[in-house]
Amino acid sequence: MNYLITVTLIGLLSGVLGTTAGGLSVVGVRKIDDRVLSILLGFSAGVMVAITFIELIPESIEEGSLVTAIIGLLMGVVIIGFIDLKFPHRHFSFVCDGDEERAKSIKTGLLLSVGIAMHNLPEGVAIGAGFMVSYEVGLALAVLMAIHNFPEGMAVGAAMCVGKVKSHKVLITTALAGVPMGIGAFLGGALGGVSDLALSIGLGFAGGAMLYIVFDELIPDAHKRMKGHYAIGGILSGIMLGIVLIEILH
Repeated sequence: MNYLITVTLIGLLSGVLGTTAGGLSVVGVRKIDDRVLSILLGFSAGVMVAITFIELIPESIEEGSLVTAIIGLLMGVVIIGFIDLKFPHRHFSFVCDGDEERAKSIKTGLLLSVGIAMHNLPEGVAIGAGFMVSYEVGLALAVLMAIHNFPEGMAVGAAMCVGKVKSHKVLITTALAGVPMGIGAFLGGALGGVSDLALSIGLGFAGGAMLYIVFDELIPDAHKRMKGHYAIGGILSGIMLGIVLIEILH
């Protein structure tokens, strides 16, 4: 039970710190260099790819079978994809000095926060399942998810700033959007402790969720942030470092 509480708290911190940091960057810094974001997002994508193919999927097959791993993988892709379609969220950033359509901007920010919150629940499940492989894998996923949530928080913060919402309310809203990740981490950790079959499907789910996030969000967003080779440099660096870290941890 203590371990499950730890997993939940780490998932909660991952979600809340990631989205809040993104909101804070808009409120305080106003603009993060696109080259830095491009490299950072690409790097996160690369590490996630390495963890998925070297840790999550092989562990899923080992705990169950190829069939249960594929079932979990498909579940992760389908569920994340469904939420993405039903609760879309856009990544954008602009300074907080606009004065047009204030009500519309506030509504946009709130809708974005709801969409992000819905995405964070299954992503938290992936973190919880990662902890069932090892503490190091789960912690790595939590850190990467926090990075993934950074531009999400920026999107919410930017929209609400244009609506002239007070800074503390912007930060509260972005923080709340990250809370479901803690709930998801609890569910993922609890599911993994039920049986080997459940653990296998859970790890497959985590792999599917990771791959969807990487190829639908992180890599495209990394390339959009900055033209050139910043994104691919981050991606390849992330893959190589991910492989090295996994080997060292083993």
